[in-house]
Amino acid sequence: MEQSQPKNYLIESILVTIFCCLPFGIAGIIFATQVNSKYAAGDYEGAVKASQDAKKWMKWGLISGIIVAVLYFVFIFAMGGMALMGLGSQM
Repeated sequence: MEQSQPKNYLIESILVTIFCCLPFGIAGIIFATQVNSKYAAGDYEGAVKASQDAKKWMKWGLISGIIVAVLYFVFIFAMGGMALMGLGSQM
């Protein structure tokens, strides 16, 4: 019985690396590149595990990037609000 190749999440991991979180994205890329080679070598269980790890790191990178972006915008809006109220010059 031929088992289908697991998804490697390489494109998603590259996009997370570029736009969200470099360390988690790199980990995702490393595991994503292992999926194809393990599958080609006949190690289906290893390919599935590498696919799951790539997905995990890609998701964590995306989540952390979104959290950092939200906190950044909250900080910027708070500083802008303080400047409008004249509190920024007193600090």
